[in-house]
Amino acid sequence: MLPPDAACLSSNAFVDSDHPAVVAFARQHGQGLDPGPAMVALFYAVRDGWQYNPWRVGFTRQDFTASGVLLRPREEGGHCIDKANLLAASARVLGVPSRLHFADVRNHIGTARLERLLGTDRLVYHGWCELWLDGRWVGATPAFNKELCQRLGVAPLEFDGQHDALFQEYDPGAGRFMEYLEDHGSHTEIPFEAMFAAWKQHYPSVRDGRWPRPDRPTG
Repeated sequence: MLPPDAACLSSNAFVDSDHPAVVAFARQHGQGLDPGPAMVALFYAVRDGWQYNPWRVGFTRQDFTASGVLLRPREEGGHCIDKANLLAASARVLGVPSRLHFADVRNHIGTARLERLLGTDRLVYHGWCELWLDGRWVGATPAFNKELCQRLGVAPLEFDGQHDALFQEYDPGAGRFMEYLEDHGSHTEIPFEAMFAAWKQHYPSVRDGRWPRPDRPTG
């Protein structure tokens, strides 16, 4: 397992950990705690602080900044990359190395409408955060807030700062949940060009220059 390099602690155009809003958020939830407990506190602050919203996807680099999640109205929520990116940026504020991991997945619960509008059941470049804790990388997925999991009948992911908290491939209460199809590896920032190229390959609406929107409120 490779240790983190300097880029895993540095601010960049997407993981903008030097932005005042990100610094304030990280310190509000994690300052004064040891690294593990601090990351646990931040995980829950991100997971439940923003409703998961797969419809709010922009097409510019500025749409994918960690600070942008904090500065827009909270009721707009955030998609998986938004929330993973905010967690990664907040970790760097507190001196915990972080990176982003991406994979194509198939989600068997609660995504029928999204899949219909995307034109495929393949969710391309699903993203989560990886944190360097106790000498190893630990994965954390803060995407699905507690209320959404309750509506879907899926147990929300819990994070203890020691073990991976990734979407389980099988949920005993709901049957098969998340299937991993193709891994895109770990990155110190969002691979914007590669991600959009893949979206254009798989999503007709993105080829037409738009992200699909629901035909009724998500609730």
